Amino acid sequence: MTPPSPVLRPYRPEDREALFDICVRTGHQGGDARHLYPDPGLLPNIFAAPYAVLEPELAFVVEDGGRAVGYILGTADTASFVDRYRAEWLPGLAEHYPAPVREPATPTEQMTALMHDPERMILPELADYPAHLHIDLLPSHQRSGHGRRLMDAFLAALHEQGVKAVHLSMLTANTRARAFYDRVGFHEIAVPGDDDVTYLGRSTQ
Repeated sequence: MTPPSPVLRPYRPEDREALFDICVRTGHQGGDARHLYPDPGLLPNIFAAPYAVLEPELAFVVEDGGRAVGYILGTADTASFVDRYRAEWLPGLAEHYPAPVREPATPTEQMTALMHDPERMILPELADYPAHLHIDLLPSHQRSGHGRRLMDAFLAALHEQGVKAVHLSMLTANTRARAFYDRVGFHEIAVPGDDDVTYLGRSTQ
């Protein structure tokens, strides 16, 4: 008997464990980040969980064999998300992840500094692209069309909300991810500063 094909569906709270796992296992230029971040909750609590909790209507997963193997999530309005993240999300993390009191020296300290600085996401060059997103698929399910399906669902949900454009940020060195974003219609946005990070955007249509 042929096993059922992976399905795309809205995120559910019971997907939380899989969401965290996917985030960590794709958190280093698309590959496993567990060797860099001993705490498995660090990356997901910055780049995945707050979106799923604060804007669940924009969170979708690919499910295979009863478990999520990929996701896309984000926000319709970055500035509003930053305000809600600071007011509603960050206080619950502050005890476990205290704000750095020195210049970050390790990958964990660098990510903790990002956690406590959501305002970094508000850049004038991105004003015409108010939404932003994060998308990750386990390596076993990449290059199978699931990324495009996730992106189509997310863009359609944004369009239904009247959002005209979306952006994302990525490590410039992640050439495989860049090739995917190029294929699904993203273009580079000129943002001065860190050459290690590239910003991409596109319309929701």
